[in-house]
Amino acid sequence: MQKLLLVDDDTEVLAVNKKYFEKDGFLIRTAASAEDAYRVLGEFKPDCILLDVMMPGADGFEACGKIKQLSGGAPVIFLTGRVSEDDKVEGLMLGADDYIEKPYSLKELKARVTVQLRKKTAKAPEQSNILSIPPLKIDIVAHKAFYNDTEIPLSNREYELLYMLAGKKNSVVTFEEIGSAFFGVYSEADRRTVMVTASRMRKKLEDYTGLDNIVETVYSKGYILRSK
Repeated sequence: MQKLLLVDDDTEVLAVNKKYFEKDGFLIRTAASAEDAYRVLGEFKPDCILLDVMMPGADGFEACGKIKQLSGGAPVIFLTGRVSEDDKVEGLMLGADDYIEKPYSLKELKARVTVQLRKKTAKAPEQSNILSIPPLKIDIVAHKAFYNDTEIPLSNREYELLYMLAGKKNSVVTFEEIGSAFFGVYSEADRRTVMVTASRMRKKLEDYTGLDNIVETVYSKGYILRSK
């Protein structure tokens, strides 16, 4: 049984979402504030978390890091009425795995949860846990990237992008493919988030000899990781 934690100060939203997911067989716990969520996570380990941004006390942006830590790294989907592009980028850069604007359809919300659960439970190929493109190494199980034996400090989103590109090395990975992997449902409005993630990832790679130009932009299409 998949477990969800719903965090929202709107009791009506909590009740509607709880009823909807319970009908699909999910085990649900709810919290009306970040502080309530911290307490729940002391004895409940969800597979995914739906986290409202606008709450009294610590808001979703402030609480995201601690909630991820207490949950053992469960994926977090932000639910919010803050619809500006900057808000969306900020949320994703803070560690959220997805972001959906209110009002939303329950069908789309379920689709986004399903995408995150599939990612969480996906198994690495049996033949190897390491994807190696020297001097780059990607540990698929640990979700970490290394320059030889030195870990590259990537965010979850940056790691995910690098892994996608490395898995299709020397082939263009389009904005649509990346956005669909990130958000489940891609729209052109998501392109800036993809571009910001790519820019931050490439800036970090520049610190390592041999990785500074490994990822190239393909104008108007996406990105390509080139290996010799």
